Parts: sequence; C-alpha cells; structure tokens
Amino acid sequence: MRKLFAHVECVIFDFDGPLCSLFAIRTAASVAARLRALAAEHRLPAPETDDPHAVLRAVAAARPGTAGSRLVEQALTREEVRAAATARPTPGAAALVHALDERGRRLAVASNNSAHAVAAYLDTRRLSDRFGGHVHGRAGDTALLKPHPDCLHRALCSTGTAPERALMIGDTPTDLAAARAAGVGFLGFAPDPARAEQLHAAGAAHVVTSLGKVLSTVNSLPSLDSFG
Repeated sequence: MRKLFAHVECVIFDFDGPLCSLFAIRTAASVAARLRALAAEHRLPAPETDDPHAVLRAVAAARPGTAGSRLVEQALTREEVRAAATARPTPGAAALVHALDERGRRLAVASNNSAHAVAAYLDTRRLSDRFGGHVHGRAGDTALLKPHPDCLHRALCSTGTAPERALMIGDTPTDLAAARAAGVGFLGFAPDPARAEQLHAAGAAHVVTSLGKVLSTVNSLPSLDSFG
C-alpha cells in the first residue's frame, strides 16, 4: 500500500462510507419514503426503492429541469443536512484525515451527497479546516452524479492537483468508475465482505477492510512541503 501513496499529493474522500455513515440514525429507507411521498404529491414518477439517490435520479430523468425535480433535490438536501447531525463516524477516518494533513497532503471530498451536508458533518467533527473548503457535492444536473467524474474534476481543480498525483478513497463501484474516468488512483474501502466483493468484481486492485491499515501506511510516509 505504501507504493500506492508514494506520489500522492492529494487524497479525495467519498463522503458517505469512508468518512461516516450518513444515514446511521435517520435511515436511507425513511428518507427515500419521504421523497417518494413528495414526488407522488406532485405527480412525479418515483421507484419503490430504499435509495434516496435512486428516487432523485428517477424523478430528474422523467422531469428534467422542472420545478418538481428541483423540489425533490432540495428535499433530499434538507434530509442529508439533518442526517449529518446524527451520522456515525467511520472508525479511523478522523485520525486518517489528521495524519494526511499533517504530512502535507491536500484533502478534498467528492460526493453525490449535498455539499451542505458534508460541510455540516465536517464542522460537527471539527475537520473542516483540514479540508480547506475543498468539498464538492451534488451539482444541479443529476447526470453529473458519480460515476460521472464531474465532482472529481472539481476537486482536482480546486486543489490544483494533477490526476496522477491524486488518490480517491471510495466504497462503491461508482466511485471506482469516476476515479478511472478522471485518471485518479483508487483505494477501495469495504467494511463488509459484500462491499469488498462488489469492488473486486468492478476491478478495484486495492481494497481495505479497515482505515486502520491505511493510517499505518500514512504514518510511515515522509512529510511534503506545505501547499498553502
């Protein structure tokens, strides 16, 4: 794993998974149900699913750019911000963030969640300063959600990092696909066997089951000059 980090100047985290479990208390299923109810109220098609982002994608695909699709996206943002208050930190994530920052690596977040939710969580955990405002969440166009590399491109641009000098830590095949499309290295985080199998099946070459292993590697790295 040390070789994976050898030339890395910037580490880009996915949010829900590598940094925290966003819907640990305010569950994804309950959020999806409320979004489906809102969609039904406005006569918008929504699939029977426990995935809030699947509801948003379906509504946006059926009614692109309409007031109704914007209402659903705004409702999801509110739900995510509320969930951030009760999100469960991923074990080892905060220590890893601190260690990377202390060794001069730039840090960013590239997520399909709202940037407002990510910022709220980082503020709660006193991690905002470590990321220096480099938080890139869901854009207005749902076609730009991962696996599209848009949020990764924004992270690279905001940190001034060349793709070959960046590494993404993600927990889904869509994260891997986005990293590949952006030309960014990828480290899979799989806290359970099913997630590990999905990542390996998608072609992830490097997968860890614990961020503790990553922290040990980072702690052995030399420091880089401050990037300002």
